[in-house]
Amino acid sequence: MTLSIFAIVLVIIIAFLAGMEGILDQFQFHQPLVACSLIGLVTGNLELGVMLGGFLQMMAMGWANIGAAVAPDAALASVASAIILILGGQGKEGIGTAIAIATPLAAAGLFLTMIVRTLAVPLVHMMDAAAAKGNIRKIEFLQVIGICMQGLRIAIPAAALLFIPAQTVRDALESMPTWLTRGMEIGGGMVVAVGYAMVINMMANKEVWPFFIIGFVVAAISQLTLIALGALGIALAIIYLNLTERGGSSNGSNNTGDPLDDILNDY
Repeated sequence: MTLSIFAIVLVIIIAFLAGMEGILDQFQFHQPLVACSLIGLVTGNLELGVMLGGFLQMMAMGWANIGAAVAPDAALASVASAIILILGGQGKEGIGTAIAIATPLAAAGLFLTMIVRTLAVPLVHMMDAAAAKGNIRKIEFLQVIGICMQGLRIAIPAAALLFIPAQTVRDALESMPTWLTRGMEIGGGMVVAVGYAMVINMMANKEVWPFFIIGFVVAAISQLTLIALGALGIALAIIYLNLTERGGSSNGSNNTGDPLDDILNDY
């Protein structure tokens, strides 16, 4: 698919915002669901963007910065894989390949993040010197430069991908053997499952396990739509909040701290 100049400019802007949001975390443009959906929207492939973003979001939910360990870069993975999917012109059949490509792209984005943060070290020293002189305007200016560097970290690779002819990308994807593309699809699906398992592992306790079980059982009912599943989730959340209020208001000496246990013990 060949993109217009206007679409290319919008994609680069989205990539720039995604790079900045990887540091700011204010508007969440770096989240795969947001970045891929926006790129799909401006290129006329909203459905593909939402589908790819949904799969990648499941992977990114298990990524987190822990101490000195920096998580893989969801921004570059989202933007680059969305561009490759759209330029490839394979439609829904190319989503599995795009997901598999996103994993090494996330690692590459982590490398670029380390480079940009290293380049930002002199800016920090300059800001310290400005702070010693009470020059607030210079501190703010240097802060903006540092954030823009993070934006360029994603915008420049995105622009490079956009200027590759669409036919070249399509030929490269179509030249991949079936066993490789199929293996990448399976591997991408496994990575999504692993990401979701990591989230469950962090959240799991005796209070939320029943909700996980209910969710998996209900999701197996094919007649239910995503809207119905969302409505059930909201209903369960409201029920749990009401139970929490009742359990927290118990003044008995047998308050265990678990609202469900407290209510059952009252009976």
